[in-house]
Amino acid sequence: MGPHETIPLSRPTFGDEEIDALREVLDSGWVAGQGPRGRMLEEAFSELCGGVGAVAVANCTAALHLALLGFDLGPGDEVLVSDYTYPATGHSVLYTGATPRFVDVRPDTWTMDVEAAAAAVGPRTVGIVAVDTLGQCADLGPLRDLATRHGLFLVEDAACSVGATYRGRPSGSLADVACFSLHARKGITSGEGGMLVSPDPARVEQARKLSCFGVESAHARQSADGLPVPVFEALGYNYKLSDIQAAVALVQLRRLPDLLAARRRVAAAYLAGLADVPGLTLPVVGEERDHTWQTFALTLDPDVPRAEVASSLRDVGVQVNIGTFASHRQPVYGPQEPLPVSGGLFDRHLAIPMHADLTGTEVERVVLAVRDALAPHT
Repeated sequence: MGPHETIPLSRPTFGDEEIDALREVLDSGWVAGQGPRGRMLEEAFSELCGGVGAVAVANCTAALHLALLGFDLGPGDEVLVSDYTYPATGHSVLYTGATPRFVDVRPDTWTMDVEAAAAAVGPRTVGIVAVDTLGQCADLGPLRDLATRHGLFLVEDAACSVGATYRGRPSGSLADVACFSLHARKGITSGEGGMLVSPDPARVEQARKLSCFGVESAHARQSADGLPVPVFEALGYNYKLSDIQAAVALVQLRRLPDLLAARRRVAAAYLAGLADVPGLTLPVVGEERDHTWQTFALTLDPDVPRAEVASSLRDVGVQVNIGTFASHRQPVYGPQEPLPVSGGLFDRHLAIPMHADLTGTEVERVVLAVRDALAPHT
């Protein structure tokens, strides 16, 4: 790689196994949703998450919507939502007619601040959506205790945390429902896709039906006697994950240990190479957690001009972006009380390249580029 060839912020890791899996599913004659590959993917996710039930869906937003539909939300209900997250989390609450009440985050792990959540519980509060921010699990133990104490549900937005752990348990195993993403920037991907998991079989089956217009899938009906005609008793959605995508995701899931190990090596190299750089704070891994490093975000000092640093990095072929969003500052949610920690992260975070294919040479080049970009401002 030349000195100015672009190092992408993220890229999926595909190879011959994914291509072979695509050939197999194309040859099979079943490429639509809720087919045999989708079932296999659900079984694999169930095993990954400690034996919970699983439903493969079109994307994580669909999974979040289905999860919240299972709690019969409506106008007048409030759901506490971790503020520092892609707005899909808050949108999924709005889809049900309920209102998201955003909660500030911890300054170290960037996950929901449990004390702030406790203070936000009110007479209309019915549940909590905790986000595993950028690949690190939220404080799911204390949040579970808070939810139990007030009779609230707990949903884990695990979009970034396939393969993460909290207190030795896998993400997806610690909430009433958890939702994963298979988007192209995640640790494993099928381009787009999502997964809903829950220890409650009734919630799983409800989500499965609602993801298929409210009826049993065509593939499941194939093996029935006679000619069963579905009856549409509930308003459902077309949220199915195609078997083409499921076939790719199955291969990716088998490769997950190696992909995680590669990301963790990159993170370790960044943490070592940038440890003494003035003008920034490095990410922190909370106690009793294994991070997936879906994103590696630098927190720039308040007086460091992020846009100028970003331009300097892009000029030398290093892609960068923001971390994620302070949801309370997005106009779609209307006027909100300021949340200073999340707002500060939104203004100051700078994500640098992170994916499993980064070479040692590329990591060194990113480190040097960050040093050079910050030097004029510190």
